[in-house]
Amino acid sequence: MPVITNIQDLKRIYERRVPRMFFDYAESGSWTEQTFRENTSDFEQIRLRQRVAVDMSGRSTAAKMIGEDVSMPVALAPVGLTGMQHADGEIKAAKAAEAFGVPFTLSTMSINSIEDVAEATSKPFWFQLYTMNDEDYVRRLIQRAKDANCSALVITLDLQILGQRHKDLKNGLSAPPKLTPKTIANLMTKWAWGIEMLGAKRREFGNIVGHVEGISDASSLGAWTSEQFDLSLDWGKIAKLKEMWGGKVILKGILDAEDAKMAVKVGADAIVVSNHGGRQLDGALSSIRMLPQILDAVGGEVEVILDSGIRSGQDVLKSLAMGADGTMIGRAFVYGLGAMGQKGVTTALEVIQKELDTTMALCGERSVENLGRHNLLIPKDFEGDWQD
Repeated sequence: MPVITNIQDLKRIYERRVPRMFFDYAESGSWTEQTFRENTSDFEQIRLRQRVAVDMSGRSTAAKMIGEDVSMPVALAPVGLTGMQHADGEIKAAKAAEAFGVPFTLSTMSINSIEDVAEATSKPFWFQLYTMNDEDYVRRLIQRAKDANCSALVITLDLQILGQRHKDLKNGLSAPPKLTPKTIANLMTKWAWGIEMLGAKRREFGNIVGHVEGISDASSLGAWTSEQFDLSLDWGKIAKLKEMWGGKVILKGILDAEDAKMAVKVGADAIVVSNHGGRQLDGALSSIRMLPQILDAVGGEVEVILDSGIRSGQDVLKSLAMGADGTMIGRAFVYGLGAMGQKGVTTALEVIQKELDTTMALCGERSVENLGRHNLLIPKDFEGDWQD
């Protein structure tokens, strides 16, 4: 068993173990991948202030996210096709998150259904909604999330139209994989993954197949989803979805101060500063660079969660010290899941918590709630000097 010391260790095992199309699905951005790369590299520009001769005993990473107690302010982000990274992937990730004491977010485009995850867990999880043209389906999907006792609805705003990810097109991404000569050749080298997938509860999109009339297999599903993302989504529709849900709403995909103000206006409980992991608008700024002006725009009226680019506990600390109330990780937990299943997700969370705790101590802090800009050295031009 290899010694896992950081998220990169999990990524290396993940790449060896999972079929290429699913590795590429997680590990890619749109077009040139500039935003995808800068999401992580921009964290490196922020330095930490070391403090010494400070009482470091009795430290705690515990916090709250949308009023829920968490062992650290890190939620598992919604990731589509998680059940293709590892058999029953959403169930395993949700169980790991529950045991660790952090929120899990189930994607609309998950393999395991809302009901599958609810049956396997005992605490409420968050559900992420893509708005579709089929209003009846959306209404029923929201009701299913209510019936499953989901504690928050995460509405993704930055995927009305799909950003082009070159690798997915070249790989012929599908769930389950289409058996082309290239795919078969790759799957033959991933036999452990294949054996586990044979025993998986599902291998197609569990929230859609069987819940939409005429959708019975991957071919009909592909045609349906390509037409379904709601191009006409606007703030009025978001307000209606919030009303339909009736509970806590988190708006994900905010990358502009004006949009952040609109999110406050419609009454969001939290916003997620995110560029979809660099998978939508390539050439946009990284989430961590946009965080300060979005925080200024909302003025503490709404919780702010930072997503996109977090690969370590130090990245979590930098996000919190910059002013975020919490963070989301996507790829970091997917690496663990693909590498070692549920145990791998737990390992990813343990790595991040240890890095967060140790760094916090060396910065002279005992609680994540005390972190602030006084712990950081931020370049003067970090946010960029852009033309008005």
